[in-house]
Amino acid sequence: MSHGAESRPHNIAGGVLLIVAAAFTISIQDVVFKLHSSDLTLWQIFALRGILAVPMLFALLWVRDTHRGVLRAALGKWSLLRSVFITTTFLAFYAAIPFLSLSTVGAANYIAPVFVMLLSAYAIGEAVGPFGLLGVLLGFAGVIVLLQPGTDAFSAWAILPIVGAGFYALAHITTRAKCQNTPLPALALSQTIVMLAAGVIVSLLLLWLKPQGGLARDFPYILGQWSEVEWTDWLVLLLLAGLAIVIGMMLAGAYQAAPPALISTFEYSYLAFVALWDILVFGLSPGWASVTGMILIVLAGLLALKRRAR
Repeated sequence: MSHGAESRPHNIAGGVLLIVAAAFTISIQDVVFKLHSSDLTLWQIFALRGILAVPMLFALLWVRDTHRGVLRAALGKWSLLRSVFITTTFLAFYAAIPFLSLSTVGAANYIAPVFVMLLSAYAIGEAVGPFGLLGVLLGFAGVIVLLQPGTDAFSAWAILPIVGAGFYALAHITTRAKCQNTPLPALALSQTIVMLAAGVIVSLLLLWLKPQGGLARDFPYILGQWSEVEWTDWLVLLLLAGLAIVIGMMLAGAYQAAPPALISTFEYSYLAFVALWDILVFGLSPGWASVTGMILIVLAGLLALKRRAR
């Protein structure tokens, strides 16, 4: 964040309200993804959502008269690299959604603040300190409890959101080190373009390779070909495109309104929302291991944020 942004008056209540609303909206988006993961492939969703989201975002920028120079900044090498990291995060996250509860996927993904801390120490030279070390230990303990490796409850799919959390941390480091002066609309547009490109490229690759056999039959969401898009599917894709833009606006607004160290702690409200949707929509109640693992991961993230605030 630039020094000018740091000197602005803080609207704590507004920032907290925006980040909680963003977490709620993200949880709605994830429910939509999970409900429709059997209808369309992951790559089809990313490609078609991007096709809808790019003109919607340009129209919004034009109305707000903030479109000048946005495309050039969006296609800068560091903006694109950051977008590749974020796209990999979302792909890993959404690839695991059909096979795991939202609570498990969300908790595994929220190990990201610990990864941010470790990468900051390595790449930027920030000391870890006792709070940071305790956060790392609690975070990995939470992951072990949550995933239960070596037991029948373990699912290899749960590794994906943890990998995604690592790329999310890389995106944070890239943003802090190389994209501090890049306009937020440019970063949002860059991210939308890269997600669209990822969906198109992998879809064409699968069309060329035509995966066959048990894997293609067992995992059509990831390895299948495009399905016919009904008008109801277009409505869902339009909803997802709109949600992506709204989420980006709320996240940006939240971090502009109040100190990041404070706002980041309220991002964990996402875990409460997805736990509620697991119960109400999917009929899944989190077990003791999931609850314990989530608590440990949340504590680890809060300790990591506390160390950064200090």
